Amino acid sequence: MKFKIIFFLFFVLSCSPQFSTINQKKLYAAKGFAYIYNDTDFNEKIKGQMSNDKMEISHQNLRTGALIKIINPKNNKTIILKNIKRIAYPDFYKILISKPVAEKLSLDPNLPLLELIEVKKNKSFVAEKAIIYNEEKKISSNAPIESVQISNISKNKSKITTKITEEIFILVASFYSLEAAKFLEQRIINEVIDLDIKKLRIKKINSKESQVILGPYNSVNLLKNDYIKLQNFGFEELNIFINE
Repeated sequence: MKFKIIFFLFFVLSCSPQFSTINQKKLYAAKGFAYIYNDTDFNEKIKGQMSNDKMEISHQNLRTGALIKIINPKNNKTIILKNIKRIAYPDFYKILISKPVAEKLSLDPNLPLLELIEVKKNKSFVAEKAIIYNEEKKISSNAPIESVQISNISKNKSKITTKITEEIFILVASFYSLEAAKFLEQRIINEVIDLDIKKLRIKKINSKESQVILGPYNSVNLLKNDYIKLQNFGFEELNIFINE
């Protein structure tokens, strides 16, 4: 997610509700891991049920009925489905999907990394038949920088121990100003306890964009630990990407 510097505002100290609706003035977009639904997780990790006999998805912060384009970045397979309902799942994950969705996208169950883009519905769009596969991914890497989102979030400590061979990175923030990126980097070093700061650095994309990133990680468990520490520090919707 890209951020426009607002000089950080201030941290919201009040606890957020279980569900916080995302600002609908702009379409939602994110990169991260999917939670592949399993009936055995119901009530323990998942606060709701879905069917593993058909393609279903749930995003806990988008409205019911919202259309979401899901992309597997490793093979560019794409599908567009309707958000069936808002089911609570661990905050580390970007979306809850049924096994048929994972199979349709050929997601690696050990590394279910995907991209999400909310789709604006129009008169010619039929949600029930909105299944699309593309050979090419048309996502601009130069999208305008939007806003800083800082808020408290709930903690979730579910375990992931799978080791992976891909190099994975956390995109903490993007800025127009290199000075702003350095400011955030130093603040994270000073204030985020037990973060693996050896993985923290600034990546200059071009003259108009600098990114604060963490990585590389070769273990989902290690990535998750730092991801949660950054969330507890106040960042929401941190994006995850493979390789640089």
